[in-house]
Amino acid sequence: MHRKPSLLFERWPRFATRHPWRVIPGGLAVIILLIVVATLSGGEFVDSFSIPGTESQEVMDLLEERFPRQAGGSATVVIYAPDGLDTPATRERVEALVADLSVLPQVTEVADPYDRKGAISDDRTIARISTQYARQGFELDSHSLDALVDLRVEADAVGFQVELGGPVASAIEQEPPGTSEIIGVIAAAIILLIAFGSVVAMGLPIMTALMGLVPGFMLATILAAFVDMPSFTTQFSAMIGIGVGIDYSLLIVNRFRESLHNGFSVEDSVVRAAETAGRSVVFAGSVVIISLLGLWAVGIPFVAYLGTAAAILVGCTALIAVLVLPAVLRLVGRRVDRWTIPGLSTRNIIQEDSFTMRWARTIQRRPAVFLVVGLAIAALVASPALDLRLGSSDAGNNPESSTTRRAYDLLAQGFGLGFNGQVLVAVAIDNPGAVPAVEGLPSIIERVDGVASVSPVVFNKESTAAIVSVFPEFAPQDPRTDVLVQELRDVLPREMRGTGATPLVGGQTAAFIDIADKISGSLPIFLLLVVGLSMLLLAMVFRSILIPIKAALMTLVSLGVAFGVIVSVFQWGWLSGVLGTGGEGPVESFLPMMLFAILFGLSTDYEVFLITRIHEEHQRTGHNGEAVARGQAVTMRVILAAGAIMGSVFLSFVLGDQRVIKEFGLGLGIAILADALLVRMLLVPSIMHLVGHRNWWFPAWLDRLLPRLHVEPEPEE
Repeated sequence: MHRKPSLLFERWPRFATRHPWRVIPGGLAVIILLIVVATLSGGEFVDSFSIPGTESQEVMDLLEERFPRQAGGSATVVIYAPDGLDTPATRERVEALVADLSVLPQVTEVADPYDRKGAISDDRTIARISTQYARQGFELDSHSLDALVDLRVEADAVGFQVELGGPVASAIEQEPPGTSEIIGVIAAAIILLIAFGSVVAMGLPIMTALMGLVPGFMLATILAAFVDMPSFTTQFSAMIGIGVGIDYSLLIVNRFRESLHNGFSVEDSVVRAAETAGRSVVFAGSVVIISLLGLWAVGIPFVAYLGTAAAILVGCTALIAVLVLPAVLRLVGRRVDRWTIPGLSTRNIIQEDSFTMRWARTIQRRPAVFLVVGLAIAALVASPALDLRLGSSDAGNNPESSTTRRAYDLLAQGFGLGFNGQVLVAVAIDNPGAVPAVEGLPSIIERVDGVASVSPVVFNKESTAAIVSVFPEFAPQDPRTDVLVQELRDVLPREMRGTGATPLVGGQTAAFIDIADKISGSLPIFLLLVVGLSMLLLAMVFRSILIPIKAALMTLVSLGVAFGVIVSVFQWGWLSGVLGTGGEGPVESFLPMMLFAILFGLSTDYEVFLITRIHEEHQRTGHNGEAVARGQAVTMRVILAAGAIMGSVFLSFVLGDQRVIKEFGLGLGIAILADALLVRMLLVPSIMHLVGHRNWWFPAWLDRLLPRLHVEPEPEE
């Protein structure tokens, strides 16, 4: 009896090869439709940091309800006048600037530094003008932000330096996408050219990957009309989408060329590529999507939205590779090896005397030695991760070319590091008799260790809410600032108990602490969800207990190597000047979870591709050692090329300006290279040789319980 042909992996690729001029225009029509919809009704990417269930969010909710004038974002305009701020000419310029700030769009309040205690440095050369806006920075109109920037440029002059700091200024300084992506694509093209030896074969993965980016971006833009998508969504998604898209197409093109070289027709080669590599792409893409959507378990909207946008992009690139690429391959046909580069091979060679086979045989002979050596290398590189400190970098890590960095340095010089990260104490007053107790709040706060200064209490009109600004002695990213926030949250409720007033500690600095705490609390659920589902899928595909466990452990090895490098560069400050990381600072609190989600999905790509070929050989020969060696040899060239491509794409984002994007780029780039070079080429085959036939052990009861998934063509019945 013959099995029923698969719709997606057999019937569709045959249709696509026979009707390419229907499939390709159809795909382009869908993309054009999405562009039109996104242009007409898409939203804007913002910097929303809602953190449900945290004290900082309670502060924001209280201010919006009872003190709306203080609920918006703020900008700190910093002035540096080396000749002093008390000369008549300088004072006139400051007051003119205050007046101009007061009439900017969406500004509700501007504090004149001459009328406000502590707003001018002791040496009378640096002043800070607090400018309050009606809305948070991410909610402000672009016109309002542009007006602030234009005013700064207009007021800045020799002897009268003007810089912008604070949350609103951070919303202004967003790096435009483009440069890193272009560098990544160029690097990918060079690697593909070396791997394939043909300009045509090189161009196919890049073309289809870029084709997949467009609908992914458009869908994310449409989604931004309904939810607050983070401002760096496009860069983050492009980083993942370019690497994944090229890799997926690379696997299919490679299998297509392999079938052509083995004498199959163009149509049969397309179908065989879809049946084998196409299945792997869909399965691996599904695992990546599951991992990214698992970020919803964190409970922080901007993290979940970022993961969703990346998942959409991965889905689009996988669909383009499976649905549209077969039609493109039909049109290219045997011309796939055209425009060859002298000295570069266009064929996949797995003869016994080839380098890949010799390497595989070497590992087969001494698997224990290579396992120990590989683990030792991984442990050495990963060792700095033991010193990992999570937190949030501040404007002091921004490039010196940015106005926020210059404002940070001036505030630190004039008032102390803590003035860059004020802590906001908001008080809900439910009993009018509590007002005198609230007025005495600054004296209580001043007694807390680590407090540099405290502002006077500011009440709303109804005296149902009040705010107090607390300035720490330390920088916002200093661990001692975290201790201060926790101390305030312990001391103030105890001191105000029974008064009818409820103090809450929030502000941007406290919000970043709450993000770290919330992520730490969500980590077990996240790991259980992502790792559990992914291991279950791998077990359903390969009918093995050990292979899913090994996949999870090997991902931890790659992740450890990545965090060893991240700690060295970003926390310890190694190569800071070369990479422009802004010096020493904490690792972003949400990075480990997001890096794990992305890496676990992406490393599964290589796991599936490698194990699928080993599984094919094992089913054919029934010999574990031979299957591992031949499976490794036939996939080595492609996995190395895919890892080099994705690693280069990720590492190209280290050249950008935003520290968080640099962290993602370096972390993912190192992790992918470690996964391809160390894990897949050394550790996995060593372990599989040592384990032997137990690689394929699967209890009979579990075999009956779990359904079967196929990343290889189903055998005929």
